[in-house]
Amino acid sequence: MRHDVRFPSNGLMLAGHLYTPDSPTSELSPAIVVGHPTTGVKEQTPSLYAQRLAEEGYIALTFDAAYQGGSEGEPRGLENPFQRADDFRWAVSYLANREDVDPERIGVLGICASGGYAPFAAQTDHRMKAVATVSAVDLPGFFRAGDPEGFNELVKQSGQAYSDEVAGKPAPLVPALPETADASTPASVAEFVDYYKTPRAQHPCSTGMWALRSAALLDQYDSFARIDKIAPRPLLMIAGTKAETLPFSEGAVAQAGDNAELHLIEGATHVDLYDRDEYLAPAVAKLVEFFNQNLTKG
Repeated sequence: MRHDVRFPSNGLMLAGHLYTPDSPTSELSPAIVVGHPTTGVKEQTPSLYAQRLAEEGYIALTFDAAYQGGSEGEPRGLENPFQRADDFRWAVSYLANREDVDPERIGVLGICASGGYAPFAAQTDHRMKAVATVSAVDLPGFFRAGDPEGFNELVKQSGQAYSDEVAGKPAPLVPALPETADASTPASVAEFVDYYKTPRAQHPCSTGMWALRSAALLDQYDSFARIDKIAPRPLLMIAGTKAETLPFSEGAVAQAGDNAELHLIEGATHVDLYDRDEYLAPAVAKLVEFFNQNLTKG
């Protein structure tokens, strides 16, 4: 079952969906926080993972990041990596205070950019007992790899964006994706367009725009620089063998230590793991195995 919930994150109220098993028990349940990709919302790929985790007996919480979707925060579309990591911390806090959740059995799952934010938060938040990612990316690393000069230019322009806001002007926004794709569009971009810009996953709260001054914040951030701090808690990173973002998961697991596992989904691209059942189903099966093993009763 799905329930609308709200909880605070640094003074901003976040909009969430709580998925609970259809057959509740009298015992406290394990719970998992599921985070969305950049420019995404809780109703897209997080809902698919959360629903299936709930079917396996977990309480699963999805939410819109601060400044995005149905959550509070101005300017709209701000991608503040430190706030987004804090969103995970506050989501765990919400679950830990529920009467139906075992606070000692809370895990986190990050998808795409949240696959960077969740491990980043877990480095110092030891309430996150098991950490998993799907198609993880370090967002500034992703931008630098695709168009380093373009990203550096956005960083340079960020200062003026701050000045414009102080002057009362609207916060400048930049599109994350083109509206359409054609034969000249790189495949890595086209698959995002096919997901976000078509009926496949379009959502009115997923605007595809982010605040320009996000670039200055992202340029100071590195998802995986101290991922080794998660140990000895377990880390699972799931990625497709055809995903251009696979090197992020490979590098993070290599740096994390013996507590980390890389699990590959044969033939899947980055976005395939968002919603295509032939890839999503085995990913969920691996997640259930991982959380069952690591969120057991003490």
